[in-house]
Amino acid sequence: MLKKIIILFTLALFTLGSVSAVFADDGPDGNKRKGKYTYRKLIKACHERGEVESATPTVSPADKKMAEWKTIFESENFTAFGCQPEWDAASDADILDIYSYFYSSAADSPTPATCK
Repeated sequence: MLKKIIILFTLALFTLGSVSAVFADDGPDGNKRKGKYTYRKLIKACHERGEVESATPTVSPADKKMAEWKTIFESENFTAFGCQPEWDAASDADILDIYSYFYSSAADSPTPATCK
């Protein structure tokens, strides 16, 4: 009888773990490689317009944690980046790709960005 209870308990734990893994939040669904390219292109356009001094981005994904990037991108508050006209002109798909890049390379992500 005790053996059956242990087997049922183990089976229940395995089932619960499998179900929770399915519903885990993996972050945004954009293309992070395209997001990195699009972000750099956005900053370069801003530099050419003369708003920022360098074409090298000053904000790195590793500057904040995943939850902080989620808050920034969900509220669409891009003031920390500067270059507001470029952000306003970016499509929703481009912003999702940039968000995916920042989220997947955040300070607490498995692969944080190591350089700007």
